[in-house]
Amino acid sequence: MPPALIAVDWGTTRLRAWLIAADGAVLDRTASDDGILAVPAEGLPSTLLGRVGPWLERNGCLPVAMAGMVGSRNGWVEVPYVECPAGIPRLAAALTRMPLGDGIDALIVPGLITRDADGTPDVMRGEETKIAGAGLDDGVVVMPGTHGKWARLAGGIVEGFATFMTGELYAALTGHTILGRLAEDPDDSAGFSRGLAASRRPGGLTHQLFAARTLVLAGDMPGTQVRPYLSGLLIGTELDHGRALAAGSDLVLVADGAFAESYGAAFAALGVPVRCCDPEAVFLRGLARIVAAA
Repeated sequence: MPPALIAVDWGTTRLRAWLIAADGAVLDRTASDDGILAVPAEGLPSTLLGRVGPWLERNGCLPVAMAGMVGSRNGWVEVPYVECPAGIPRLAAALTRMPLGDGIDALIVPGLITRDADGTPDVMRGEETKIAGAGLDDGVVVMPGTHGKWARLAGGIVEGFATFMTGELYAALTGHTILGRLAEDPDDSAGFSRGLAASRRPGGLTHQLFAARTLVLAGDMPGTQVRPYLSGLLIGTELDHGRALAAGSDLVLVADGAFAESYGAAFAALGVPVRCCDPEAVFLRGLARIVAAA
């Protein structure tokens, strides 16, 4: 089947692109470390063409669709957020066109913005595309990461969402605090269960974080369990708050690798059923759905 779309996920540190057939099959792919922070704004068009130009030369004027931080204030152009509630039609209507030359435009998907009950804003860029491809009409889509998202849907519309800095906080704790200095190799997964259990104890997150130090000092926990303990504690805390947003809804977990394993184990420990989806597959499916609705 001939190519029908060039899909681009352009984030802070990475650029990934796929050549997609009309039936959704991946015909070719490319990736680089040319994230938006590594390339000046004026160099973004040429960087993109350096990656997808050969596909355009071979296949003619294909649509090029992009999502992620390329549409942020630090990206190619700042694409305004679409306010929730919002679904695929509103995302498609807000696509921003950027000329690439030779009559070819790149389409940038807007992000989403919401406010909680107290009026505090929350935002996403890129995850809205995964939500569009997750295949969930009613329920909650969970997308772990540096800034993990929990998005609540009703009738295929994103009603609202919440962000949890779980991944970034884990990196900071293990790389820049005294807790990380206590960690030893190799990681012992038994620490993950200890961290999950600690997330449900009284005292709050910061108290239970310090326990990662005192447990080791007292000889109650080996250093090999420190990193898994911190992971379990942070993920358990996120799930505790995220489940309030979910409120018994169907859950879809968009994750692979270590994220799929750790979050899957955390949900299983709580007895919460969840369906896992591959992030790349849902991103490509969602981007194709948004473009088709334009």
